This record gives sequence, structure tokens and C-alpha cells, in this order.
Amino acid sequence: MVTEHIEIQTKGQSEVIDITERVASILHDARLMEGSATIFVAGSTASISTTEFEPGLQRDIPSMLNTLIPKEQPYHHDNTWHDGNGFSHLRATLMGPTLTVPFAKGKLLLGTWQQIVLIDHDNRSRHRSLVVQLIGQQ
Repeated sequence: MVTEHIEIQTKGQSEVIDITERVASILHDARLMEGSATIFVAGSTASISTTEFEPGLQRDIPSMLNTLIPKEQPYHHDNTWHDGNGFSHLRATLMGPTLTVPFAKGKLLLGTWQQIVLIDHDNRSRHRSLVVQLIGQQ
């Protein structure tokens, strides 16, 4: 088992960040051939997913999330902490903090247009710590 960390500074506001190459680099350095990679973001206002990382979807994802969980709606969390990011917690809960991707022959088994992304839902910039854990064999 190999455990590594990725540190990322984000802008928040459901920013979508491609982390595929960083995960692939960790896999390459580990020299594992077959297994699975689990990517986890620590924190309660960000998520990990896959998508085609292209400009249209980078705009569509925040737009879709704002339709499902609007920023402007009052949330009980905001009454407790007065930080205005209740929507951020709900979006992260909906999407989840973890993704597992299989790998074979030392390569992530992603589709042609599929990238691993971090989505930061908070209402401000944040420093994000991601954990990449590889389980496999050489």
C-alpha cells in the first residue's frame, strides 16, 4: 500500500480542478502495476469526481449545482456558524469526498475523455489536502 498527499490552493465557488496527472504521477512513482487508487479530499466542502475536463463543463457543473442547491437559499448551518457556506456542505455531501479508480499495467483505467477532478464548493478560496492511496501489486 502506498499513501501520498496532494496539496492544492483553490478559488472555491465550485471550481473544477483536473488532478488526473498528479494521481497518475503518484501511481508511476509507486511502480505498482495492478490495483486500485482511492482519492479522498479532507474537509466537508469539497468533493472528488470524474468528468470530461473542458471549459463548457467547467461552467456547467457550478451552474447545475446552483440549480440543485442554490447559494441564495437560507440554510440552518448559516444560522449556526454565520459563514454563509451551508450550500457548500450540502453540495459536497451530494457529490462525496472519495473516488476509487482501478489501474492495470501501471495506468489508470479511465475513459478517453474522463479526468479525475477536485470540486471546491466553498464560498472562498481554500487550501485543500487530498490523500491518494494505492493498493496493488508490482
